[in-house]
Amino acid sequence: MELLIVVGIIVLLVVIIGIYLWSTYNGLVRLNVRVDEAWSDITVQLKRRADLIPNLIETVKGYAAHERGVFEAVAQARAESISASTPADAAVAENHMQAALKSIFAVAEAYPQLQASQNFLQLQGELVDTEDKIQASRRFYNGGVRELNTKIKTFPNTLYVRSLGFTEREFFEVADAAAIAEPPRVQF
Repeated sequence: MELLIVVGIIVLLVVIIGIYLWSTYNGLVRLNVRVDEAWSDITVQLKRRADLIPNLIETVKGYAAHERGVFEAVAQARAESISASTPADAAVAENHMQAALKSIFAVAEAYPQLQASQNFLQLQGELVDTEDKIQASRRFYNGGVRELNTKIKTFPNTLYVRSLGFTEREFFEVADAAAIAEPPRVQF
């Protein structure tokens, strides 16, 4: 009878450990997929912004054709943004993009007729909307990364989850947080 109780306790412990491992593994898979989805959302918004920028440049070019350096800087920042494949690359590209957008809006401020252009105003509104969406996507991504990294680092998960192929993900952090705290704005 005692042997049966000991075997029953061992079987119960094995079942509990198995359920824990199964639950932890599935939770990590869900978090991993959520982080991948969030990164995809960021890239979609960055692509949307990159698609808006040529239209904005063409609109501003019509009024300020001699501002060639500004347009080249924006084109370079756009290319960096499109080619960024990791959060670290995207963060560097984000800094360059913010500086370039500030430059183009500074040029726009010097041309009252441009500021009154319906096309420019519409593009500016779409760009601000896209910047808001990028910021929201970044928050969602970083929240998912936080949850995943926490689950990987907590005990007892830290003892075995790396051997299952789960690794910590990097946050989408920008070196100059003040530069992207708010979307670019133009004061008319």
